[in-house]
Amino acid sequence: MNRTELRFNITSEFDVNSAVISTGKFVTALGCNESLVHVFMTTVSELAHNIVKYAGIGHIYVRKIHRTGSIDIEIVAEDKGPGINDIDSAMADHFSTSGTLGLGLPGVKRLMDEFHIESNPDSGTRITVKKWISERCES
Repeated sequence: MNRTELRFNITSEFDVNSAVISTGKFVTALGCNESLVHVFMTTVSELAHNIVKYAGIGHIYVRKIHRTGSIDIEIVAEDKGPGINDIDSAMADHFSTSGTLGLGLPGVKRLMDEFHIESNPDSGTRITVKKWISERCES
């Protein structure tokens, strides 16, 4: 696999599973160890499940980004759903509006090196995360 970007339309559990498996193959091909592969797969799973659960439809992008002296993996999850009313609460451990454990977004933030969230009732939600991999994977 010699691609630098994957794109997934997310509308169902099938799409979530496909995105998770493809992400695992993508980062494995970069030489990432099994532990780091699972970090990326878990991140995509959490973000894609949120799209299905709260927005119904959205997109996930997984990109290999070259920077001076380093390589990052960036994952972007975006949807046009109802948005997140209270981002601070959504980022708190054990907060959930759907009866789950409420560990998804806070867990993703802990797994990644960079985390940014934008949400608006008029335009949906966009979450961008990055993991710096140049020291952990062959490039």
